[in-house]
Amino acid sequence: MESIAFTGQPRTELGKKSTREIRKAGNIPCVAYGGGDAVHFVVTPNDVKDLIYTPEFKLAEITVDGQTFKAFVKDLQFHPVTDAIEHIDFLRLVEGHPVKVDVPIRFKGVSPGVKNGGKLIQRLRRIRIKTKPENLVSEMEVDISGLKINDSIRIREIDQKLETIEILNSPGVPIASVETPRALRSATAAAAKEGEAEAVAEGEEAAEGEGEEATEE
Repeated sequence: MESIAFTGQPRTELGKKSTREIRKAGNIPCVAYGGGDAVHFVVTPNDVKDLIYTPEFKLAEITVDGQTFKAFVKDLQFHPVTDAIEHIDFLRLVEGHPVKVDVPIRFKGVSPGVKNGGKLIQRLRRIRIKTKPENLVSEMEVDISGLKINDSIRIREIDQKLETIEILNSPGVPIASVETPRALRSATAAAAKEGEAEAVAEGEEAAEGEGEEATEE
């Protein structure tokens, strides 16, 4: 699992005034919980950009006042107008203590429905899991090699071979489905109508033939 390492400057003063000054200077106030006392520190936006602005799940390797620990982002606060990061809450990883995290989904395999012209629709981007820090994964694989057109795969169908990981999402939540594209639906409908028209025409021809035979008699 990838970790982003950076050094935070310890906060000597807390409170609203100190927080405003930190933000005014273009920095981000942070706090790390877990594993003892909370650690308050300051980072720059550049320190955490590869941790925040990514769809991937990554850990933070933070050094504050000479002590290094691993953590993950628990909560973020953004400015309502500028979208600048205003505060970050981290949760420290403590060996043996389970944590709950949201990790991205990665599909594996080739859907036969897609190969036949269907469109894969991803309905869930992340899965919530519970596990110990030593068993953390950066993503969850979902096999779509059995998905045909108009099929869906749900949480309950994930192959949970990793006994050390518990999936917390509801079993019935859909992850992905293969839908029939509009063009393919139109073509199918047109073909069906053409087949019906041919069947009607054949029926009418057969009826006319029977009528002619009856007239000759």
